[in-house]
Amino acid sequence: MSRMHPVPLDEASYFGRDEIIVSKTDKQGCIVYANDVFCRMAELSTSETIGEAHNLIRHPDMPRVIFQLLWDTISAGDEIFAYIKNIAKSGKYYWVFAHVTPSFDAAGNIIGYHSNRRSPNPQALASIAGLYKKLLDEEKAHTSPKQGLEASAKMLMEMLEAKNTSYSEFVWGLENGDV
Repeated sequence: MSRMHPVPLDEASYFGRDEIIVSKTDKQGCIVYANDVFCRMAELSTSETIGEAHNLIRHPDMPRVIFQLLWDTISAGDEIFAYIKNIAKSGKYYWVFAHVTPSFDAAGNIIGYHSNRRSPNPQALASIAGLYKKLLDEEKAHTSPKQGLEASAKMLMEMLEAKNTSYSEFVWGLENGDV
């Protein structure tokens, strides 16, 4: 299958507050299931989706540190909540409030990952978009991707420590209008 590389547009798409985007991946992050809301928002058919890496819909405005945090958390067997900006095939973007969890076999081994995404609190998006821009700018300010990622991670951790919170608590606060 071919990878999509849409040119990002400054045009948002939205899905209903009562809708849930659902996908499941294997341990490597390849999609094994995507519901109709996922396919509609990504503007992809099921056949264009299944077997592809989940980062197929990663928007270039997303800082890599958020995905590092996500993968570190779920591969350790824990759940995470995160704001994610995705890109559709047309280049339109859409924000989600994601809940990502590992899936386990009967012996307790991680066999894949499950993600439910809801429409995010619109008031939270200005805060999260501003933070993500700072993190992404920090990543781009370094000549090596590794140095950029490390600097961005340091920036994120310092911000969270200053607020005496974890990333999940921070995003829950934004989602509930507490921050």
